[in-house]
Amino acid sequence: MENNIKKILGEILTSIKSLEKRVTLIESKTPSMSTPSHDLPIASKKMSIKEFLIDRSPANGVQTTLAVAYYLEKYDKISPFNASDIEKAFRSAKEPVPNNINDKANMCIKNGHLMEGEDKKDNMKAWVVTRSGEQYVQEKFDRYSH
Repeated sequence: MENNIKKILGEILTSIKSLEKRVTLIESKTPSMSTPSHDLPIASKKMSIKEFLIDRSPANGVQTTLAVAYYLEKYDKISPFNASDIEKAFRSAKEPVPNNINDKANMCIKNGHLMEGEDKKDNMKAWVVTRSGEQYVQEKFDRYSH
């Protein structure tokens, strides 16, 4: 019985040492909090809405509105969003605000890229990006054009 316990304890000790090696390896590859910010990888910074729009290259106002909506959900964690949220995002990106945001959103709905949220937001109609809308933005509007 005592040999069996020693064997089990030996296996546990071997597992612990293996885990310690793995943690040390992982920690050596992860920047610590004391790492100067100029040494951090660029990916750790949040992409601005302007950078996002430049990267996605929307071809028209409807695509730009969809890209802004996607950004609001994925980067700013705003969902559902309303026309006021979209307008603020356009201004933040220093992009011309569409004359009728509701019209652009309705075109996105027609294309299946937005849908109305279950509830209003600030007493205004609110929307969410659909799965196909997400895919369309992620593919940089290349798959097909609307």
